[in-house]
Amino acid sequence: MPTPVFEEIDPAGDCECPGCVRRTGRDRAAGAPVRGRPVALERGVPPTGRPAARGALALAAVTGTVLAAGHPAPAAAAAHGPALPGAPAGDGRAGDGGPGDDRAGDDGAGDDGDTPQGGRSPLHGPGGAQIRPVNAARAPLITRAEIIKRATTWVEAKVPYSMTKYWKDGYRQDCSGFVSMAWHLDANEWTGSLQKFGTRIGKDQLQNGDILLFHNPDDPNKGSHVTIFGGWTDETRTYYVAYEQTPPETRRKATPYAYWSNSERYVAYRYKGLSETPGGGVPAPEGPGGGTSGGDGKGAAYPGALYFGPGANNPHVTRLGRMLAARGGARFYASGPGPRWTEADRRATRAFQRAQGWRGAAADGLPGPVTWSYLAGKKGRNIPAGAGAGQGGSSHGVPGYPGRALFRPGADNAYVTRLGRQLVKKGFGRHYTRGPGPRWSEADRRNVEAFQRAQGWRGGAADGYPGPETWRRLFA
Repeated sequence: MPTPVFEEIDPAGDCECPGCVRRTGRDRAAGAPVRGRPVALERGVPPTGRPAARGALALAAVTGTVLAAGHPAPAAAAAHGPALPGAPAGDGRAGDGGPGDDRAGDDGAGDDGDTPQGGRSPLHGPGGAQIRPVNAARAPLITRAEIIKRATTWVEAKVPYSMTKYWKDGYRQDCSGFVSMAWHLDANEWTGSLQKFGTRIGKDQLQNGDILLFHNPDDPNKGSHVTIFGGWTDETRTYYVAYEQTPPETRRKATPYAYWSNSERYVAYRYKGLSETPGGGVPAPEGPGGGTSGGDGKGAAYPGALYFGPGANNPHVTRLGRMLAARGGARFYASGPGPRWTEADRRATRAFQRAQGWRGAAADGLPGPVTWSYLAGKKGRNIPAGAGAGQGGSSHGVPGYPGRALFRPGADNAYVTRLGRQLVKKGFGRHYTRGPGPRWSEADRRNVEAFQRAQGWRGGAADGYPGPETWRRLFA
């Protein structure tokens, strides 16, 4: 019986074949992340991978002065709205509410001011029972990081909008209930009472966890709305990331300052119970931010939050991945890094953030200006071996395999040296005239090819670039 010949093929992350679904344990209905992929496929068996066909969230360029019929945007916002490469307008369903989806009026009532809400009410438990009576106004202490973290739980859960229903945490599922939850208030407040818990501030003072509030006293259910400020999207400060509860569900979205409609009537407030010093030395979350220098000596600046996250597809994602790979995150990538944002980018970013000692919303896997400056400036700590949930220092079940990103022309890292030394040890180092060393060379490729051919592999399975099966056999 001939020796099986292997093709080191990584199926696409969204492959629907039964084998990949069973192997990865994904629950596609719940949108769970991919936890693993096959390490190799026998030659002659068609690869199951297909190009990913995810519906990218539209990150539309704002080029006009009108964002939607009847809703003019501030002139500055129209002039400076970020245009993102690789994300054509209209790509993605209306109403997805994803970060960077800045099409006005595309997804329901929230953009045109139709956000009816309930009045002040107590928290509710399972079955609608009141947890406790409404207490006098009280502002429990909470940090900015905790506010954003609490807001993110509703974004991730996609809590449906309702002025009468209560989520499992006891808070009403409307805009004011959402802010009451994020601020951890003792009751469900409404737009007519939230200002009691805040101190009025100016636009230039806005930071993560502050709110932008519009209360219409003449008709509270006509236009009244409130959003949580999540950071400026770029240095022009014409757009910010708003965490908000609006039909059809909670969202995190790039929004023109102060809002799509009634912009001049919104007022900024800072929570009175804010603890400016997060516990345990954890920094407040970066937020999207923007315009901060990368500090890498080349004048590279943080491009802005809209370039990262689900649906993003641009060169900045590629650069982020390469910087993460150089800091110990290569094992998170089965291929690439590339321009399309993937779960690998998020996990590698989170591992780097946690390596700095950050926790909570400060380590959410989305790069803000601080994370970017650490990576671009080669500051802080590298990702330790084995960091990251479910990683265990392995890739595709192959102990120690660091990922394809570290073995390619131009690569310069310790894994290339380790590979070369193992090739020499196994008797496949004849193409080296010196070294081996950390810079990937043609000698490395030819030695790897020789090793692969010794396994009986041919064609694309013996291309000289080590995949997980090559790595496993080489270090076995």
